[in-house]
Amino acid sequence: MSRITIETLRKDEEIGVYLKCSTEYLGTLGFTEHGKRHVSIVARRARNVLKDLDFSERDCELAEIAGYLHDIANMINRFNHGGMGAVMAYNILSRLKMPPEEIALVISAIGNHEEERGNAVNHVASALILADKSDVHRTRVTNTDFATFEIHDRVNFAAESADLEVNKKDKTIKLLLSIDTKICPVMEYFEIFLARMMMCRRAANFLDCRFGLVINGNELL
Repeated sequence: MSRITIETLRKDEEIGVYLKCSTEYLGTLGFTEHGKRHVSIVARRARNVLKDLDFSERDCELAEIAGYLHDIANMINRFNHGGMGAVMAYNILSRLKMPPEEIALVISAIGNHEEERGNAVNHVASALILADKSDVHRTRVTNTDFATFEIHDRVNFAAESADLEVNKKDKTIKLLLSIDTKICPVMEYFEIFLARMMMCRRAANFLDCRFGLVINGNELL
């Protein structure tokens, strides 16, 4: 068995091709960016969530790996990309000879990160959910024509910054957003992201923390 890290994945040609294709295919359909930029941010944030809560170094690495691979099945279809991504990740990680108990944690996290059908089933899944749903930023918008922006474009384009703050002492995990309300009113954010925020709340609860949402300095959840 091998000790697989995110550096192993970054050097893997197969993974690189799948992430590139995912970006291209979703871009064709008009979705926000789900490529290397997004998965790198999610990987780092998932790792930091567990690190800030004093989980083991290996647990932090597994959350990072799950974050890097979580959207890989977007190259196939947006629908149920979590479940399909878990199967793809199983094959990749098995090829790389990761121990089965580690594969189980990673693929369960990937298979549970979609708000339509996912659950915070373990600590790695919880960290992935929080990391994924917190990546809201204008750099994710692939549509270059502001006049044709739909609500997802407006919400992401309005987000000037998005940070995930973990406080072990207070047992809180907060998403701190700065939104240009001239582009998108706060109500539009809730219109499309309420289910995601409720999922974040459940993920934080699994980690024995309380989830908070702060937009432009105002605590809303």
